[in-house]
Amino acid sequence: MKESKALLVLHGKQALNDEVRSAVSEWRRIGKELAVRVTWEPGDAGRLVQEALAAGYRTLVAGGGDGTLREVALALLESGVDASLALLPLGTANDFAHAAEIPLEPFDALTLLNRDPVLVDVGEMNGEPFLNMATGGFGSKVTATTSEELKKVLGGGAYLLTGLSRFSELHAAWGRFVGPDFAWEGDFLALGIGNGRQSGGGQLLCPQASVDDGLLDLCIVPAPADTVGTLGTLLSGGLLGIDTVSVKARVPWLEVEAPREIDINLDGEPTAAKRMRFSVRSKALRLHLPPDSPLLRGEPLVAK
Repeated sequence: MKESKALLVLHGKQALNDEVRSAVSEWRRIGKELAVRVTWEPGDAGRLVQEALAAGYRTLVAGGGDGTLREVALALLESGVDASLALLPLGTANDFAHAAEIPLEPFDALTLLNRDPVLVDVGEMNGEPFLNMATGGFGSKVTATTSEELKKVLGGGAYLLTGLSRFSELHAAWGRFVGPDFAWEGDFLALGIGNGRQSGGGQLLCPQASVDDGLLDLCIVPAPADTVGTLGTLLSGGLLGIDTVSVKARVPWLEVEAPREIDINLDGEPTAAKRMRFSVRSKALRLHLPPDSPLLRGEPLVAK
């Protein structure tokens, strides 16, 4: 079902974005209805989604980065309303958009509303949803502590620079990982549990992940003797190098135990825990994606 009526939940930092204004105006000029609501403070995205659904909107657009996408998706999931979601990528890293090959030009991204949504999976950690990826260890701390000012100047490269500047804080964590036909325990530098494929400004931790296969892709970077060299490979985005040092698996669920809290980042939202259960809510969200998106495995399952 192609929608002509939609509401854009726009991150407040993008309120004066001329490209977004032009795209919205052009979308309306060709006869599409697109309302715009702007966030101001934490919690606004969820509230605006609730108000939109109550007003009868059944197509929403998340205008922002991976964090905004997660906030809007979470509000939709909590509502239980049969509505679809599109992404207007306006963040610094836009990790999910890059992996899904969603256009970065605002108007081009809006044209995906002309396509039927597909049903995609949502990951969960201890019941908390994430659409893209959960990352843990030192890499997640780098993502959480990279300044907004640095990201404005360097884009995704800001995460690399922050990581390099914090090598003195580098230490491994110990964890036990158990899933169907999979078990591993030991010291690790970083881990990625992906519904999507990349995080931290382009780090392809789970390059084969799909959002419609009912599985999570796991990447563990063990802590070897040369911890600095290994983390440098991770942060520099060297995919081949990461593959040579990482432990990989694809599982429907995963349990993690650790003696100390592990720093975890859920689509940009930092948290920490000693015990974690990761699982998949299969086909839980209707999402507007390009028909040939790399994140779709095989034939997309079209939402009714």
